[in-house]
Amino acid sequence: MLKKIVLATVASATLLTGSLSHAAADTPFHNASYDIARELFGEINPLFVEHWKQQSGKEVKIIQSFAGTSRQAQDIIQGKKVDVVTFNQVTDVDILAKRKLLREDWAEQFPNNSSPYYSTTAFLVREGNPKNIKSWDDLIRDDVKLVFPNPKTSGNARYSYLGAWLFANEKFNGDQEKVKAFVGKLLKNVENFPTGGRGATVAFAQNGQGDVLLTFESEVINIAKGDEFKSANLAIVVPEVSVLAEFPVAIVDKVADERGTREQAKAFLDFQYSKDIQQLLTRYNYRVHNPEVVEATKAQFAPVRLINPTEVLGTWDEITAKHFDNGGILDQLLATGR
Repeated sequence: MLKKIVLATVASATLLTGSLSHAAADTPFHNASYDIARELFGEINPLFVEHWKQQSGKEVKIIQSFAGTSRQAQDIIQGKKVDVVTFNQVTDVDILAKRKLLREDWAEQFPNNSSPYYSTTAFLVREGNPKNIKSWDDLIRDDVKLVFPNPKTSGNARYSYLGAWLFANEKFNGDQEKVKAFVGKLLKNVENFPTGGRGATVAFAQNGQGDVLLTFESEVINIAKGDEFKSANLAIVVPEVSVLAEFPVAIVDKVADERGTREQAKAFLDFQYSKDIQQLLTRYNYRVHNPEVVEATKAQFAPVRLINPTEVLGTWDEITAKHFDNGGILDQLLATGR
């Protein structure tokens, strides 16, 4: 009788283990990404599903969401179950770390500050570049009107603002009053200040507002060479000096551990660094780190000297507090200039 009980117990345990293994294999994981990454992850996700099946023999399902990353971060803080984030702004990952949703040293968990790819701020101009736009200096001329999103609501626009600030900081050897005056003039030239990147693109490329659109270089190239706004015959200008815009990734540890998806989540982010995906990223006009891919695509990107904001202006917490918090320098300049 005892032998039968033991055998039954072992059989039950085996059945339970098998059920748990099957459940873990079928547990989907959620990737929250930035608004203009729809087409990119529309390609990456199915490639990872195939890769995961080849590597593990298991099926995996990816739940995908897109929105401004500040909004995504707030949704996660409020309880949205997200296993990995693929953002375009470091500060939105940092806020999750501060809420203990992921580890404080998240930027050390993957190569290149947990940034598989990066971009910079570039300019989109009208056909033939009629205003002869070449550098940040040209953006403060009285005859030039700009379009870019509001840095209060758009991470993309924060990089545009910081690009102008860092350029002026070098130009004026750190003279803060002159730097403020330069950035203030640039802000005065903004004709349309939509809340997000898509609205800025439509205002410029479709509605004909402004002389220059400021956005990520990757987006500038996609707009100029894509089909949607092909009839506008827009041109690309990459300034000689601009801002480094890293695209951070991280595992949301609290959720991944609760749901048992850490293995898939880590593999998904590791996958971003593979040669095949690094090549795919360059097709979307992102700059990457893989040396072979960099060499093969160097003719694709204009030469530019990139300045890392944290090497000049302090930590992201310090940058945010000084420039973008309520009452910060951005608010002060907007109050006096527009």
